[in-house]
Amino acid sequence: MRAARSGPPSGRQKEADRNDERVLRAAREVFAELGWNAPVSEIARRAGVGMGSLYRRYPAKEDLAQALRVQGMDELAALARNAMAAHTDPWTALAAFLRAALSAPDAGSLLPLIGGRLPSTDEIDAASNRLKAALDDLVDAAHRSGALREDVGSADLPLLLSHLSPRLPTTAERAVELHLRYLDLVLSGLQNPSTPDQQSAGPPDWTELTDLWNTP
Repeated sequence: MRAARSGPPSGRQKEADRNDERVLRAAREVFAELGWNAPVSEIARRAGVGMGSLYRRYPAKEDLAQALRVQGMDELAALARNAMAAHTDPWTALAAFLRAALSAPDAGSLLPLIGGRLPSTDEIDAASNRLKAALDDLVDAAHRSGALREDVGSADLPLLLSHLSPRLPTTAERAVELHLRYLDLVLSGLQNPSTPDQQSAGPPDWTELTDLWNTP
């Protein structure tokens, strides 16, 4: 995991940071395309770094996956905060967050990698708490406005995004179009109905969601 530092990065540190971003981007693509058994050498090749450099930064494949989990959760939290800052109407903010998450160029590979049953760590827990706080604020505001049905919780949103963002055997542009099409269909079901005709099962809580990510 990336260590905290103070002050502006040096030239060498800037290069290390650029390499790290390339490695994580390549790992995201390779895991999404080839699965967990993908060779680390393919990640190094796509990132344009040597195997020695990759192993010094990430000694095991699990370390790469954990870094992707933190990155993915922080990216989703930032999208939620940006949506709330850009839209005063809570329902519009919620819909904008979901659309932004599904429109990301690598949404199909990012969201499943947030999960995966790996051990929890302090850094994973901290990222999970940041994501929970952002999504709680988004959902609570939509509840208070009366726009969002009361049985929808913050833990529903990452799972909903996972269902709406499978990798599709088409162009990236068409895949985003299809993901957003199905989001538009789902949004009507998320709105608070004036006369609900059926009672759905209870929503997941955050513990149930994180249990899907972490090994016991």
